[in-house]
This record gives sequence, C-alpha cells and structure tokens, in this order.
Amino acid sequence: MSVTQPSVADRRRAFRGLHESGCFVIPNPWDVGSARYLQGLGFKALATTSSGFAWSCGRSDGSLTRDQALAHLEAMAAATTLPLNADFESGFAPDPAGVADSVRRAVATGIAGLSIEDATGDPARPLHALDAAVARVRAARGAIDAAGGDVLLVARAECFLVGRPDLDETIARLRAYAQAGADCLYAPGIRTREQIATVVAAVAPKPVNLLVGWAGELTLADIAALGVRRVSVGGALARAAWGGFMQAARLIAEQGRFDGFATAASGKELDALFRTAAGSAAPAEGGRSS
Repeated sequence: MSVTQPSVADRRRAFRGLHESGCFVIPNPWDVGSARYLQGLGFKALATTSSGFAWSCGRSDGSLTRDQALAHLEAMAAATTLPLNADFESGFAPDPAGVADSVRRAVATGIAGLSIEDATGDPARPLHALDAAVARVRAARGAIDAAGGDVLLVARAECFLVGRPDLDETIARLRAYAQAGADCLYAPGIRTREQIATVVAAVAPKPVNLLVGWAGELTLADIAALGVRRVSVGGALARAAWGGFMQAARLIAEQGRFDGFATAASGKELDALFRTAAGSAAPAEGGRSS
C-alpha cells in the first residue's frame, strides 16, 4: 500500500509547529545522501549548510552563486519528506530589493524556513549597518508574505562570527530583526550558558536557534533547560565527514597504510539505506509551491 507523502504546505505547517514549544535538533546535511540518512535517524526537520555544500563543490564557504544555491535547495527539498530550512547566507544581493527577489526564488524551491544573516563578507566592514540589516530582514519578510507567509523567517546576528563578540550589540540586532518580522532568532558563536540564557531571555517569546559546532559539555537536555527552541550544527557534520576522509587519505598518501578504513561504513548498509530512502523521499504530487 502506498503512503501519501506530505505536501510542501504540510511540511511548512509541521515546521512552524516545532517552534511552538520544546527543543529540537535540526541537523545540517550537505547533500542528498546525508539528508536521507538523517531523515532515517528520526530527526523532524533538516537545515542546509552553506559551508558543507560549498566544500562538496570544492569551493570555500560564501563563494557559490545564487543560482547554485537555489538549485541545491530545490534538490535538497525534494530529497526527503522533512521540512527543510535554508541557510541562505546574506540573501545573495547588495540591497533589500535584491534580497526580496532572492527570497522569492528560494521560497519557490519548496523550503519550509529560510535564514538571512547580517554579515557582508567584507573584512573591513563585516556587518551591515543596523538600519540596512533591518531593511534586508523586512524585505525578506515581505517576499515571504507575498508568497503566502508560511515559510519561517530566521534572522541571524553574526557578531560573534566576525570578530565582534559583543552580547549587547547582538541582542540589539536580534530585537530589531524580530520587530522587522523575523520568526526565529539566531546568534551563531554564543557558547556559554550565560550567553545563551541571556539571549533567550532578551528576545522572548521569539524562539532562538543555537549553533553547536563543537565538542563541549552542554548536552541537548542542558540546552533545552536554557530555553533554546532549536539546535543546529552548521557545517560540523560535513567537517566530521571530511575529517575521516582526510585522515584515511593521508595515511595512504604519506604512509601507504589503509588503517583509516577501519571505521568506514559498510557498502551493503549504505546500499540498503539508500534503496529504502529513495522510495520514500518524493513529495506528494502538486505539493511544490510556485
């Protein structure tokens, strides 16, 4: 008996529901295979990673084009039946009108959520001025609303990632983005219990996304107790995969040894996994938005 797959609208409703209470992990696959594997582990939603995808293309993070990012989002949204949040960097545009156009195109790929960051990519001026950053979030909000309003908008304050670890500035930016229409707030780079609790309290009742890309003492239970609504891992899973690959390859190149294959996954297991996953990933007919 065939199973009806969730439509894009169904996945967007489910995604919003996840943000209403509790705490969930939204891991970051970098390709179709990793997305399908994570779905098989029982996660309720997934998020793309700009860095992980860029590395898989042999490029550095932030160097891919908007068209490449959009094609990736479309492929990833079609790869599983789970809601997908898009790491959409800074909107692939220099101005709010361009951000709105980019977001409109991203919404059409079938994603359930989308994040916009306030970094410029320019080391001399790493963050957009606050008024400009707010205008960009407001433009993204307008594009989503024009398309039906069901895609969740995440706004990111990149202060800690660009060498400006100022918690007051971070909170001021997050609050301004909430006023501009962001549904969920994200300050990648905060790590301590005190920082996390302060941000959660400062932007309440808006849900907060926490980036955990390091091996540390905080467990998911600890993070949930601090009031965080969702936890993402950015490029950490991709880095873990690259770490295993690089170690095995270096052993061959430098020592002529094959010890790095000791922890390799079974080919039979992978074939079985993807044989099953491929049959359950397609969304329902008519589910894609335009």
